Amino acid sequence: MPDTATHNDTQTAKTSIAVLPFVNMSNDIENEYFSDGITEEIINALTKINGLKVIARTSSFALKGKNIDVREIGKQLGVAIILEGSVRKSVNKVRITAQLIDTVDGTHFWSKNFDSQLNDIFELQDEVSLLIANEIRNNFGYFEIQEHLVKNSTTNVDAYELFLKGRSLQLQWTPESLKKAITYYDKAISKDINYAKAYYANLQCYGLLVTWGYMPQEEGMEKAITNFLKAKALDTQLPEYPLSFVGRSFWGEWDFKSAYHYINEVLAINPNHIDGLEAMAELFLAHGFFKEALVYADKLLEVDPLSANNHYTYANIHYYKGDFETALHHISRAINLRPDFDLAYHKKALCLISLNRKEELTNTFKNNALWEKIHLLFDCVNSGRNELPQDVLANFTDKPLERNQITLFELFILANTRYTALAFDILRSYIDQKRGQILNYKFEPLLKPLQTNKEFFTLNVSNLSYDDITLPVSGKETSKVILNEQEQSQLKEELLSYFDHDKPFLDPQLSLNTVAEALHTSPNKLSYLINEVMGMNFNEFVNKKRLTHFKSIALLPENENITLLGLAYDSGFNSKSVFNNFFKKNEKTTPSSWLKANKR
Repeated sequence: MPDTATHNDTQTAKTSIAVLPFVNMSNDIENEYFSDGITEEIINALTKINGLKVIARTSSFALKGKNIDVREIGKQLGVAIILEGSVRKSVNKVRITAQLIDTVDGTHFWSKNFDSQLNDIFELQDEVSLLIANEIRNNFGYFEIQEHLVKNSTTNVDAYELFLKGRSLQLQWTPESLKKAITYYDKAISKDINYAKAYYANLQCYGLLVTWGYMPQEEGMEKAITNFLKAKALDTQLPEYPLSFVGRSFWGEWDFKSAYHYINEVLAINPNHIDGLEAMAELFLAHGFFKEALVYADKLLEVDPLSANNHYTYANIHYYKGDFETALHHISRAINLRPDFDLAYHKKALCLISLNRKEELTNTFKNNALWEKIHLLFDCVNSGRNELPQDVLANFTDKPLERNQITLFELFILANTRYTALAFDILRSYIDQKRGQILNYKFEPLLKPLQTNKEFFTLNVSNLSYDDITLPVSGKETSKVILNEQEQSQLKEELLSYFDHDKPFLDPQLSLNTVAEALHTSPNKLSYLINEVMGMNFNEFVNKKRLTHFKSIALLPENENITLLGLAYDSGFNSKSVFNNFFKKNEKTTPSSWLKANKR
């Protein structure tokens, strides 16, 4: 984990940040949707910066309302910096307070209040995000920052507030909350008929309601398509646009080659897009490309480590690989993060059955509604049971294709008894229907008895081959060279001359942007020079100049009656702790001890 005072290697310790949910300081507790929305906008803005690792919303919001030391949060999320703050919304005014904290020692190294009219909320979000990004770069190292980080999908504040209310409901992921979210998205659209993100959000809600069976398919698909066509006409640059094709091509049509193309388009817009990363991991898993799937699963856990769904995805890959111990570990983690995660419980049962752990299976599931099926499957797999009672068999085969089963326990039981022919017919029917539950059938450990049928591996032939895929380049990241050697030498000379003659470091509010403006260059070029060429971050460079100035004036006889802290402030330092810590790290002694030694 990097130290803000001394860290100058941006490659060995990647700059990383977690944005904790901003606290709602408004008088109206219902304004929490607004503070949550501001938090998510800042996360999305910072995610656009290449070279800055930003923890995803799910993991950040998993810590909401929990009183955990920032150093512990840093360990849990694997980040060097925490951003926390608050939002106060009153009538048509907004105040945002933000502060950056070093997770190594818990020090607050930057804080600022932002006041704005509500009508200027979009410009305010961009200003806050840019200042945060610049301050991280000043303390930790080089990365390139775009001119703007927040793109407005609407200029109508009323529509934006309605969208945020819908978003807060959608993220509850229940049928009731999705339906309520749609009503708010519709209201947002009534305020701004060109609000592309609201149409895309409706599309996702309708798609989920249809997939889960909480809306008639024909009605839901018609409304989903209507919203998609309107969104497409407005904005195809959002990641939601290619993502809208993924569900249809991947899960709906099993057109894996097209799905791969659309997922790549999503990740080209946002390389850390959670839905895109998850879809790619699942696509590779469906083809048995386990190593490649784990590349994306690892990325999911890197940017969203407290997501139960991501741990489930990681466990699923290891389950189909046959590594049941690793799968069980991550499934247990998923359940701890989300105790109501039914699918994770089902996978835990399958892992314990595959590991022949009857006692643990019994203790975990004996009171579960599925216990009878789970216990029967265990006996068929591990106790050599080959026959089924007629009433059980009749129940299993009674219109099996119409059952809305999350996990196909009946099919697994039939496959591990003498009824393999029946199991194979059911499997074939599921594949013909392109049912998502059976997507990974070729690698399902509990369907191995069916592999003796010569048709097993030809039930569905994928149109995606291993030669079609390309993994992102891994390994050490290198910074883009934005200054050639001559430009580096010239800018360095101008920088040092400016600091020697004008002494800008005496200004305690000095910023990288201010220096760049004085030198008639861009902040990105100046940051590149200081970090990549001179081997230090901006604050370290400036504080070294301040330290040199302090040492020169501290020994002057006319300054004997001025305190050391006063001289530090005269040198440009604006914090006692920053001065003392920086002095000790550079001089290996305290300011007072140094002064006594040098006076002698």
